Amino acid sequence: MPKFTLEDKLVVAISSRALFDFEEENRVFEAGDLASYEALQRSRLEMPAKPGVAFGLIRKLLALNADEQRVEVVILSRSDPISGLRAFHSCREHGLAIERGVFTRGRSPFAYLKPLRASLFLSANPEDVRDALAAGFPAASVLPEPPRASSRYADEIRIAFDGDAVLFSDEAERVFQSDGLSAFVGHETDKRNSPLPGGPLKPLLAALNKLQRIADDSENTSSMQIRTALVTARSAPAHERAIRTLMAWDIDIDEAMFLGGLDKGEFLREFEPDFFFDDQIRHCESARVVTATGHVLSGIANAS
Repeated sequence: MPKFTLEDKLVVAISSRALFDFEEENRVFEAGDLASYEALQRSRLEMPAKPGVAFGLIRKLLALNADEQRVEVVILSRSDPISGLRAFHSCREHGLAIERGVFTRGRSPFAYLKPLRASLFLSANPEDVRDALAAGFPAASVLPEPPRASSRYADEIRIAFDGDAVLFSDEAERVFQSDGLSAFVGHETDKRNSPLPGGPLKPLLAALNKLQRIADDSENTSSMQIRTALVTARSAPAHERAIRTLMAWDIDIDEAMFLGGLDKGEFLREFEPDFFFDDQIRHCESARVVTATGHVLSGIANAS
C-alpha cells in the first residue's frame, strides 16, 4: 500500500454522531447500557443512517478533492469498532469518500487529533470538545438543528465565524466582561493597530483561506468555491482592530458583519452558511434554527 501523508491537507475529524443522525442510538448509549447500544448498532449495520448536523458541510468540503486531495475527513468516535462498520456503510451509501476512522469504545478520542494533524474537530460531546480545545486544536460542539430548506449556494462552501474567543483570543471580551462596553470600546480603539492574538479557530480560517486561494486559481477544476464571513457583536469603532488583525495575518474574509448587539440569526439566514461557529451559547441558540452551528467552548464566556 502506498504511503499516505496528511501534510498540506485540511483534516477534519468528526464524530459519527456529528456526521450522522445517531440520536436514538445515543440515548441508549447515554443510559449507560453499552451492551444494549452495541447490540442496537449491530442490528442496524446494513441500515444507512440519516444525515446529521455537519453532513452538509462535510459533503461540500470533500467536493474540493475533484482534481487533487486537499481535504481529508476522518471519523473520530467513542463508538465501538463494530459500530464503526455502520458509520462507514452510511458514508458509502451517501457517497461520502471517507476512508479513515478511529473508534475508541466509550473512551475520549481527542488524543488522536495530534497524529491526525486535525484542522478541525466536530463532535456532539462537549467534554471531548473541551479537551480538544485545551490541547490546542480547533474544535466545536455541534448543536441539534431543525430541518432546513435547500441552500441557494450548491457550489459554495459558506462558513461564518464569530470574532472574539473564536477567531481572536478573548482578550477584549475579558475587558468587556469586567469593565463594561465603554471600557471595551476604549481598549480596542487604543489598540487598533495591535493585532489581536489568535483564537482557537484561527488555524481553521487560515487553512480555509489557503484552500480558497487554490479554488480561485483558474487551473483548479473543482466547481466548489469557499466563502467566509465574520459575524460579530463588535461595532464601530471596535471593528477596526478586528479588520486590522486579519490584515496582519494575511487572511482574507469575504463578508464582515459588525452587528453591535443585533440578533445574529437573521443575518445568518441571509448569508446561509453551511456552518457557523460562536463561543456564546445564546448566539448559538439563535443561529441553530437557521444553520448548522458549533459551540466553541472557549474563552471567559465558557469559563464555568
